[in-house]
Amino acid sequence: MRIAGKRRSAGGRPDNADFCNANGFGYVFKASFDKANRTSKDGLRGPGIATGLDILQAVKDEMGVPITTDIHLPEQAVQVAEVVDMLQIPAFLCRQTDLLVAAGATGRAVNVKKWQFMPPDAMGHAVDKVNMGGSINVLLTERGTTFGYHNLVVDMRSIPIMRQYGVPVIIDATHSVQRPSALGNATGGDRDMVPTILFAAIAAGADGMFMETLPDPSKSPSDGPNMIPLADAPGLIEKAGKIFSIMRE
Repeated sequence: MRIAGKRRSAGGRPDNADFCNANGFGYVFKASFDKANRTSKDGLRGPGIATGLDILQAVKDEMGVPITTDIHLPEQAVQVAEVVDMLQIPAFLCRQTDLLVAAGATGRAVNVKKWQFMPPDAMGHAVDKVNMGGSINVLLTERGTTFGYHNLVVDMRSIPIMRQYGVPVIIDATHSVQRPSALGNATGGDRDMVPTILFAAIAAGADGMFMETLPDPSKSPSDGPNMIPLADAPGLIEKAGKIFSIMRE
């Protein structure tokens, strides 16, 4: 679950981490040291691996929460695994055998995001590749399927299909409402649809959620149109927790 905010409780942990735990969800902080798949060559990518890992380590030490981040190359896996608790494979790279095997070889949990052109019944191969590396702790994330130009849809059937591989399935509720390249040199989005996608996916059997959030998404250097305001996160988490409880009765 991604709730990347600056608010903290008295103990130093983010308020939303405690709120997630109170509603039956674990909390994992996610940020990227490099976004290698920006729409435009001018898109902001991040501070790079060395500085980025220093920042992630500081967040982990100060906040006391698990950390995840993306890797894009097999040679990044070991270095990143020294800091993070879970490695994330970006959607566009979910078929890259060497990358998946390298991630699995670190022994860390590995979250593989489903490519926007990938059918859910093909994601078992991604699980097998991570397992081949040595990790049995794998998650799959649904983040929408290409539906014509500049649009994504979420086929809720993909959630039970991917759960058949014996791994948890996460709904990426904010990237699923992206409109890729819709702004010309950047990605657009429709944050008003986040609750619909989130609640429907939890009802369909999703085991957790991934959400991008900032206090003011309009100031985000990327993905602002599909982010939710931080103040909206607790209400979404609480409702998702109630749906989750009903579906698991």
